[in-house]
Amino acid sequence: MSSRASAARYARALMDVAIKEADPVRVGEQLASFATLVSEHAALADTLKNPGIPAAAKRKIVEELAGRLSLASPLSKLLLMLADRDRLTILPDLNDVYQEQLRDHQRILQAEVTTATALDAAPAEALRKRLQDLTGRQVLLTAKVDPALIGGLVARIGGTVYDGSVSTRLAKVRERLLQDR
Repeated sequence: MSSRASAARYARALMDVAIKEADPVRVGEQLASFATLVSEHAALADTLKNPGIPAAAKRKIVEELAGRLSLASPLSKLLLMLADRDRLTILPDLNDVYQEQLRDHQRILQAEVTTATALDAAPAEALRKRLQDLTGRQVLLTAKVDPALIGGLVARIGGTVYDGSVSTRLAKVRERLLQDR
């Protein structure tokens, strides 16, 4: 089983328990902080991911960190279980999947919009509101710039891509002209 698939199972279980016993948003914030802490400290990351270090030693490290960070009970229990099973290597994927599930639970969509030039605040906000109206969900908008688009925009919402770029339109016109030859 892939790391991502395994992380998805643990994230779903954590979400279910967090909804019942704690605040899922707080758990998500704490999970993100813990994952960032581990990733930013190479010695800590190497220790927790090293298969040569006994699971009991990893558990002690996680217990100490969980205590110092005052982690929510469901998160603390999950991290200890992962340490016992020597599965802390899935921590980055676990955090990514949990954050996706948390946004879904909160009915928030992540939208990525790519334009040829940087969007000003007003058009970006108008686009975000339009996407909210279309989807019926809150939208978090991330803007990128790709001059190759020439104009228009490309929006990615979940797994769906809406391409309204000038470069794509020109490519389609070119295709039609070549077919008509």
